[in-house]
Amino acid sequence: MKIKWWGHASFLLTDDRGVRIITDPYGDELPYKRISDEADIVTISHEHYDHNKAEVVGGNPEIIRSTGTFTVEDIRITGIPTKHDKNEGRDRGDNIIFLFEFAGKRIAHLGDLGHIPDAEALEQLADLDILMLPVGGTYTINSEEAYEICQKIKPALIVPMHYKTDILEFDITRLDNFTRFFAEDQIYRVDSAEVDTDSIPTGKEVLVLDYVR
Repeated sequence: MKIKWWGHASFLLTDDRGVRIITDPYGDELPYKRISDEADIVTISHEHYDHNKAEVVGGNPEIIRSTGTFTVEDIRITGIPTKHDKNEGRDRGDNIIFLFEFAGKRIAHLGDLGHIPDAEALEQLADLDILMLPVGGTYTINSEEAYEICQKIKPALIVPMHYKTDILEFDITRLDNFTRFFAEDQIYRVDSAEVDTDSIPTGKEVLVLDYVR
C-alpha cells in the first residue's frame, strides 16, 4: 500500500490493486498545493472548509461523509461518531473517525478529533496497522492527547497530521511537539510526500512524510 500526504489531514491511500482513497480534501483556502489526484473513494470527517472540498477530487469518486458501515471496491469503511471538541460538539460540531479494512489491514483516519475517544470507539480501533491522527492542538487533540491515544490503541504505525508546517499559519503546534515522545530511531522520516508501506523498516513506530511540493 502507498500513502501520500497532500497536507493538513488529506492523504491519498492506494491499495495493492490500485484502488484510491482520499481523506479530508481541502480547497484553495489552504497554502498547500491543489489536490490533483483522482480517487475511487473520498471520506469527509466533518464539514469545515479545510476538510470537505470533495469537488476538487477527480475520478467520480464515491463520497462518504456520514457515520455507518459502507463497502466500496471491496473496502469496508466504518464511520465512527466522535466530536470536534471536548464540549459534546457544542463548540465545533461533530467529527467522524473513518476505519478502512482491506486485504487484512486496518487503517484509521481520526479527522479533527477533539477529545479522547470513549471505550466503545477505542475498542473499534483495536489492532490497527496504521493510525493517522491530528497532533497540533487548538482545533483538535493536542500532542499529549494524541500520544495518550497512541498508547491506548498501540497501532503498528503512527502517521501524524494536522500540525503547523513552514507554509501553514494556523495557530497549532509543530510536529516536534509530538515526536518528542518517541526516540529518534523509532521515527521513519521520508524526504518525500509518498511512501510504499512495504519499504518502512521493521521497528519504526512513527512515519513522518513531507507534504506535496
